[in-house]
Amino acid sequence: MANGSGEFLVQAATYLGAAAVAVPLFNRFKLGSVLGYLAAGVIAGPYALNLLRQEEGVFHIAEFGVVLFLFVIGLELSMPRLWALRRDIFGLGAAQMALTGAVIGLLFVAARVMPTAAAAIGGLSLAFSSTAFALQYLKDRGEMNAVYGTRAFPVLLLQDLAVVPLLASIPFIASSVTGAEEFDMAQGWSGALRAGLVIGAILALAKFALNPLLRLVAGGGSREAFAAMALFLVVAASLAVSWAGMPMGLGAFLAGALLAESAYRHQIETDIEPFRGLLLGLFFISIGMRLNLHIIADDWLIVFGGALGLVAVKTALLYALARGFGSAHQDALLTGCILSQGGEFAFVVFSVGADAALFTSNQATLLSAIVTISMVITPFAMMAARRSAPKTAPNAEGLEMPPLKTGHVVIAGFGRMGQIISQVISAADIEVVAIDNDPAHIRNAQRFGFKVYYGDAARLDVLLTAGASDARAVIFTMNDRSAVNHAVAALRQRIPNAFIMAIAHDRLHEIDLQKAAPDIIVRETLESSLLVARKALAQIGFKDGVIADFIAQFRKSDRERLLAQIDYGPEAGGEFMHRKFDQTGGAS
Repeated sequence: MANGSGEFLVQAATYLGAAAVAVPLFNRFKLGSVLGYLAAGVIAGPYALNLLRQEEGVFHIAEFGVVLFLFVIGLELSMPRLWALRRDIFGLGAAQMALTGAVIGLLFVAARVMPTAAAAIGGLSLAFSSTAFALQYLKDRGEMNAVYGTRAFPVLLLQDLAVVPLLASIPFIASSVTGAEEFDMAQGWSGALRAGLVIGAILALAKFALNPLLRLVAGGGSREAFAAMALFLVVAASLAVSWAGMPMGLGAFLAGALLAESAYRHQIETDIEPFRGLLLGLFFISIGMRLNLHIIADDWLIVFGGALGLVAVKTALLYALARGFGSAHQDALLTGCILSQGGEFAFVVFSVGADAALFTSNQATLLSAIVTISMVITPFAMMAARRSAPKTAPNAEGLEMPPLKTGHVVIAGFGRMGQIISQVISAADIEVVAIDNDPAHIRNAQRFGFKVYYGDAARLDVLLTAGASDARAVIFTMNDRSAVNHAVAALRQRIPNAFIMAIAHDRLHEIDLQKAAPDIIVRETLESSLLVARKALAQIGFKDGVIADFIAQFRKSDRERLLAQIDYGPEAGGEFMHRKFDQTGGAS
């Protein structure tokens, strides 16, 4: 028992250590964390240093990272977002998958590498691009909202949607290729009925039971319990569709899509993220371990020639399609290059296809190696594409420029002040993302047509999940002053250029908040109190100009007192409280 536990810890330490060394190193050279994980698996795996054993149990655990990844993708696919991107998703994205898959599949058939059915799966597998690789590259360069970035994202989205049907088709295609027994129609109809019933049950439970269940767990106030519930939902949906004979990823995707409009979406995504990241990293490490370096060394010309050919073919096809959908030359070229590599889901397809005898073990290894090398080539392809850009800016006269995207505003806390602020900003046609950790506040807001997401806004990861890094402003209105202080300080440290506003509950809270350096601090009762004082002075008989001057003098004295308190403590600056107004203008 002790030896088994010790061996497990050694393996775990090796996995974590390999990732901890390789991923930062690859990120430093702008090659991406995916390549870092793959390299860690190759180097520490059985075909190199032999520090890690290739065990199926580890691989199956790691596959759960892919399941969680599909769940997170589902969370991003709200119906309004899908509808807004429909032209590029189902136009450019679908055309890319079909055309690229067909061209590569025909090349396989022409070269007599594999049968037609297997070539079709192989071609579609290589049509995938790496979502993790491409999005991380765009994020690192701050180009998510660049023209080519907004073109690339819908294509990746369509590819992610295509994973599930492609994986589901492999067993049927494999049976036709390998000459398995004739398909039992009765069994097929039974399986289809069972699948329909499972999906119907998931949809019904999501509609009538999901939100009340999440509300009940959230009302308990335990972060651990809420995270456990989120993981349970993923596992339960995945097991249900697996029992019905469908890929587990489909269940995870369905669960995510059904929660995309839920008020608890951001908190769920935040709680899932650490597990998804670690398990997906473990998955890539296990894929790297499966790369047989001896076979690659023997066929290095095929691997490197195939990788260069894959990048060239995908870049050319995507360039032509992007131009056909209205992109300028340079944007189309960048779109083609950023999506020119093979994708991480190709590893899954090759692995499943090899298990189903659709591909030989040697073919799966070579194809996986080609995808890996294509990822390495992509950053250099992007560099070449940028250098090919005109040295002088093209003349835009007479051309319609893309509309500027209106930035959203994050409001952390949806109490009395958060509600009013949200109404004003929304009325100005600015999108508001509101977060609150009180289910009662969320239910009350929904009664009046407001969309409020469940989450602890004191946590930096929740704020980032809600889009704080791209927001036009982040406004903190929570009741917990220590939570406000912590959140403002964490966000300022993570995103120095963020525009942050915070509501202080009183003078002492405002003094504490100064250390966190928000851009604007508004004391909760100050403005309403000044309004009451203004109306009282008007009733007494002072003119509007005099009242305005009094208010300005008060603000100045109040500010001087605040600065004194910051420097010398809460008791300092008392003399400013009793200073009389200068009434040079007189009163009526």
